[in-house]
Amino acid sequence: MSRPEIEVRGLHKSFGDNEVLRGIDLEIGQGEVVCVIGPSGSGKSTLLRCVNLLEEPTRGQVFVGGVELTDPDVDIDAARRRIGMVFQQFNLFPHLTVTENLALPQRRVLGRGKAEAARVAAENLERVGLSEKATAYPSSLSGGQQQRVAIARALAMGPRAMLFDEPTSALDPELVGDVLAVMRMLANEGMTMMVVTHEMTFAREVADRVVFMDGGLIVEDGTPAQVIGAPRHERTRHFLSRLLDPAMAEVEEETSDQVGGGT
Repeated sequence: MSRPEIEVRGLHKSFGDNEVLRGIDLEIGQGEVVCVIGPSGSGKSTLLRCVNLLEEPTRGQVFVGGVELTDPDVDIDAARRRIGMVFQQFNLFPHLTVTENLALPQRRVLGRGKAEAARVAAENLERVGLSEKATAYPSSLSGGQQQRVAIARALAMGPRAMLFDEPTSALDPELVGDVLAVMRMLANEGMTMMVVTHEMTFAREVADRVVFMDGGLIVEDGTPAQVIGAPRHERTRHFLSRLLDPAMAEVEEETSDQVGGGT
């Protein structure tokens, strides 16, 4: 068996007395798509941020492409270049055009010349279906378009793997589909992907595996048919019933509205 593209061993993360991750072991093979689901506060996003050391683990090891990111002697900047990260918010520079948003990281981090960076930017804008927006500024784009630009920016760095942290959660419902379509394309191209999401349809159709987390632990790890279709643990069944039951969702939305909304 080939070495996993992403490997997490005995990962713990605490913020003061709050232990958010309590011993995570996870392997993601090359070209595999793994969706991580679970309730708020379960540690999903913290795990994702520990994979590229945006959060430093309290203890444990993280490997990407066989390189240990948690090794004190590792060149962390070089190691991070192996991993693309897409956040809930788009984090585009408002004063730069779309092409300039893609070219700047290439020039600053990878040392590419202006012409090469522009060429790679154009290639990746075409991949996400936004070639016509090359000279536009972020303020003129919809949220979905901005997120696709953010994906193209990450791809322009040539990553071995892509991490997505709730990439559609800040979008209006009608804009979600275009972003998920780009992610489906990447999966079909063989990109290794770790996706924190509540989009169960995407997880069912695209993921090779689904990981359910709760309380800083992995509760279930299996195929979408196993974890979503026939969960073994009561905690997983309870989470999915609330997420997938439209009647329950409507009641919770009405309750949230009555108390002033929530996040």
